[in-house]
Amino acid sequence: MQTQTVSQTQEIIQDNLDYTLFSWSKQKGIDLIAVKYGEGVYLYDYDDKRYIDFSSGLMNVNIGHGDQRITDAVVRQMQQISYVTPSCATKARGELGKKLASICPGNLNKAFFTLCGATSIENAIKLARLYTGRHKILTRYQSYHGSSNGAMTASGDPRKLLSDAQQAPNFVHFDLPNAYRWEYGKENLLKEAVASLERIIAYEGPSNIAAILLEGESGSSGCLKYPEGYLAKLSALCKQHGILLIMDEVMSGFGRTGKWFGFEHHGIVPDMIAMAKGLTCGYLPFGCLMVSDTIAAKYDDNMLPLGLTYSAHPVSCAAALETLQIYETDNLIENAADMGRYIEQRVELLKLKHPSIGDFRNTGLLGCIELVKNRVTKEPIAPFNAIPAQMEVMNKVAAKIKALGMYTFTRWSYIFIAPPLCITKEQIDEGLAIISEAISIADAYVQ
Repeated sequence: MQTQTVSQTQEIIQDNLDYTLFSWSKQKGIDLIAVKYGEGVYLYDYDDKRYIDFSSGLMNVNIGHGDQRITDAVVRQMQQISYVTPSCATKARGELGKKLASICPGNLNKAFFTLCGATSIENAIKLARLYTGRHKILTRYQSYHGSSNGAMTASGDPRKLLSDAQQAPNFVHFDLPNAYRWEYGKENLLKEAVASLERIIAYEGPSNIAAILLEGESGSSGCLKYPEGYLAKLSALCKQHGILLIMDEVMSGFGRTGKWFGFEHHGIVPDMIAMAKGLTCGYLPFGCLMVSDTIAAKYDDNMLPLGLTYSAHPVSCAAALETLQIYETDNLIENAADMGRYIEQRVELLKLKHPSIGDFRNTGLLGCIELVKNRVTKEPIAPFNAIPAQMEVMNKVAAKIKALGMYTFTRWSYIFIAPPLCITKEQIDEGLAIISEAISIADAYVQ
């Protein structure tokens, strides 16, 4: 009688499927990687297969995997104290707040520590309404701010449509022209984008609008670019009407774009910055809402009505402090800028080889390739919010990428290129070679 043995990898995957739920996915037929450990830009499974991580997990593991300097910092903190209530002071909390104030521009000097990106956004929305006494929040279609109720309503991401009936009130969305598909001259792109926003502000009533919430640089919606000069014009409109400007730097912050924050490419200073992801690079869950002294001053003699059980968690604070030190000692932000330029050069060469590459939008190490059926019509390989039947080609591309030993984020017609900031030119070439082979599948469908 023959007995079948179940491998460790199969057992791990089966336990995950049987006893846990996976986000943003149907629960049957998931093709999982059982990750054993990570090192630098690589992940390793239990069969010792290596995957180059070209999306830094979920665009958060900026310093790379397996950095034991974070482990050591966490252990040191836990040997002292693992948890105190948010009403207590700790050395790590004060030092982290001071460090964040030093890297933030203007008078953004006050840190309210949260648990993740969504909780940073939720508290930013709440504080904007409380501070201004107004109720409306303006946000962009084709954006993502988190999956909690308020943050998801603020998003323009179609994943929220299934729970449309549960949306939070008083969010107003506006659209921005897609520069790749804009047909009316570059000089009119900025003009139309600003005019459209001015109309929305007038329609909604400036005195009703508490804040405008935008990503520092677009991420999972397709790295869509702001028209040149747009954020400066928007910032001026906010000042004109007493509207707060909240920048969501959860994905684009902490060196991802070649600067500390994505908005720094646009020469503006917001009133609040929502942070997470790269703050601890996923080594521990953590977030922060950075607030201007102007806003914070209101609560010098008034109760601040924000609170979280794990706000300013000392172990997460220690991890964040060490992470910020690594960005500086390892010159990761400078490397992100340099490697981003190198990737742009290499993708230009890929365009000559692959007729399915329509566009590549990138800032530092936050970019994506958009695949099209026709470069003239710019029809995407898979449309916005594609249904499963429209994803046949991209599913093949994604499967090939994984089979060749790469982990990265693919969505609709997009292949994201957002590797850890410690990546080298040789590793970029390795990753782009995998992407190139997979894109050959899409080339066969070009009209």
